[in-house]
Amino acid sequence: MNSSTAWLALQSLEGGIQLTTTQAADADRLARDLVALLDKWALASAVQTLTLPLQGSQVALICTLRPDFRARCMPGHDTLALHDKLGHTPQTDEAWALEREIWVALLGSPHRFQFASLGSLTSHIRVRRNMALDARKTALAFKTEAAERPQAFWQDGGDNAGFILQPGRCLVEALTAATQPDATGKLYDFSCYRATEYVILLGIAQELQSENPELLAQLQSLNQVHAVRSGQFHEVYLVEYGSMQAPLPGRFYVPGDRLWFRNPDERSSDVTGYEGSWVLYMGGGLFSNFWKRDTPYTLESKAIEIFHWKDGAYTDAQGDLHMDETVVEALVAQTEANPAARSQVLERMLRMRDPKGVYAEGGCIDTTREYPKSVSRGHCELVLPRF
Repeated sequence: MNSSTAWLALQSLEGGIQLTTTQAADADRLARDLVALLDKWALASAVQTLTLPLQGSQVALICTLRPDFRARCMPGHDTLALHDKLGHTPQTDEAWALEREIWVALLGSPHRFQFASLGSLTSHIRVRRNMALDARKTALAFKTEAAERPQAFWQDGGDNAGFILQPGRCLVEALTAATQPDATGKLYDFSCYRATEYVILLGIAQELQSENPELLAQLQSLNQVHAVRSGQFHEVYLVEYGSMQAPLPGRFYVPGDRLWFRNPDERSSDVTGYEGSWVLYMGGGLFSNFWKRDTPYTLESKAIEIFHWKDGAYTDAQGDLHMDETVVEALVAQTEANPAARSQVLERMLRMRDPKGVYAEGGCIDTTREYPKSVSRGHCELVLPRF
C-alpha cells in the first residue's frame, strides 16, 4: 500500500482503536499481540487491523470491528443493547462481561481512541471497568447545597481545600467509605457532579494500586491537602470527546463514560441542582442512579424524568425556585404507563441539546462524553497540581 492510498484508507476508517509506534515491524507485532489478547474475550475473529504510515517515522496500527460484527451488535453505533447482543447472561462473570463490552464499544466507536501502547490501552479498559462496577455499588443522599463525608476518613478543609483525607488513611478505602453504603451502612450527602468525581477517582486509584503505586502515593498526598474539584477536576483527570460541531451518536456510550443530560426547560433549570444531570454509563444500557441504586436509569427513563422537572418546579413564598420530587415521580409514572404520551415525550427529549444559553427545540442528549486520562506507568497523562 503506497502512502497516498494508506492515507485514503485511514480517512475511510471510522474510529476504533489506534496504537502508535515507530517501526512497521513493531506494528505487526502489536497486531499479533492485540488479536491474541482479544481472544481472551472471544473477540479475535471480530476485528480487523490496518497498519498505516504517519508523519515522520511513526506508524499507526488501527483496529476496528469487522463491518458484519458491528452491524449485528451495535448498528448505527448504538451500544445500549451490547450486553445482550454479545450473549451475556446473569450467569456471565460480571467483570469479564463488562470488559468485553468496553472492548467492543471502543473498537466500534465512531471516535478514534488513541493509545501510546498496548499496556496503556489495557489499563484504560481496567479503569473504565472499575468505574462502572463502582458506580453500580454507589448509593448517596442527594443534597445540592450540603455535603457530608465519613469522619473516620475525611475532614473538612474549608471552602478552599474541600474535604481532605485524614492523615494515614488509604485513599481507596476513603472513597469507598464515602460512596458505598455496603462499607459503612450509611448514605452521605453529595451533589450529582461531586458524586461522579468520587467514583472516577476511585476507579483510577484502584488501577494505580497495582499499575502505578508511585502515582497513587502522589494522589494520596494531594488529597491530604486539597481536593481537586469541578472544572479543575475535568482539566486534571479527564478527556472530553465529541463536540457540538461533530456530536457523538445519541445512543453511543462506552462503560465508564461520564456524561451530562441537559434540562431543556429554561425555568426549571434555574433550580439549583436541576440544570441537568451528571451520570456515569455503567454498561448494559444502564446509567447511574446514585440516589436509588437499585433502579438505575435507562436512556428513556432518564429523559422522561428530566422532562417532568418543568412540572415539579415551584416558587416559594420568598420567590425562590424549588423542585417537588413527588410531583415529578407521579408524572413520570403516568407517562411511563401511557404509550402515546411516552412516545411523544421521548421524541422531544431524545434530541441533541441546544447550545449553552439556548432553550429552543433541543432535547437532553449531550454531544460529548468524558473519560479518564491514561495512568499507566509507561505512558501516564496525569499531571497533578501543586497546592
